[in-house]
Amino acid sequence: MTEKPKSIASLITVMAALRHPETGCPWDREQDFATIAPYTIEEAYEVQAAIAGGNPAELKDELGDLLFQVVYHARMAEERGWFDFEDVAAAIADKMIRRHPHVFGDAGTRDSAAQTSAWEAQKAAERAARAEAGVLDGVAVSLPALLRAQKLTARAARVGFDWPDTEAVLDKLAEETAELRAELKQADATRLQDELGDMLFVLANLARKLGLSGEACLAAANDKFIRRFKAIETALAARGSAPAASNLAEMEDLWADAKRAGL
Repeated sequence: MTEKPKSIASLITVMAALRHPETGCPWDREQDFATIAPYTIEEAYEVQAAIAGGNPAELKDELGDLLFQVVYHARMAEERGWFDFEDVAAAIADKMIRRHPHVFGDAGTRDSAAQTSAWEAQKAAERAARAEAGVLDGVAVSLPALLRAQKLTARAARVGFDWPDTEAVLDKLAEETAELRAELKQADATRLQDELGDMLFVLANLARKLGLSGEACLAAANDKFIRRFKAIETALAARGSAPAASNLAEMEDLWADAKRAGL
């Protein structure tokens, strides 16, 4: 085993101390894979937020938090005799070498499109080796629903199960919208959930057909909503008022002002 860089070795030592059965932190000792998993997901989102914020210092800090999550899971696995951090690092290094023969082997030069195709072919071979024979096998169930929908449809599209163009997706969206309108009269929660789910699934397809990330689109829409609503609050505060003391017509006028202002 090669000697670990001091910084990595130090982090692994810190994690081991936190998990020590006698002298470790009581909270850390009590955790398991299931209880730590939500924090892992949260830290990944905080890395994304730091990138969007364009703050290198914050990004470094958040990447450290995410790395700590990897070390945490690896330590719990090591305690069970499954694998350790070194095994995790070695496995991902081997995987990247295997998936980039044009860099580490003799596959020749590839452009981005060719690499994407080869990458997917290699992943398909790896799924087959894990007895994941279905086209949709291996798409993680823990992904955010919108992201998972986009990945599922992308998989299906690779084998030809796809709409011919964006217009066809928009037609399908109109169809699903009409079906939801029809269900509104009955107000059956199960049927409404089903139809709304269909609409969201079609929107995930639409994002994919447009070459966009549905998650990124919705995140941007969330941010825009926050900016404009805060503008409403600010404008109302200047009038000595607040949203709860206002009315919809007034707030819609202020929303339009915020939109014209480019918020």
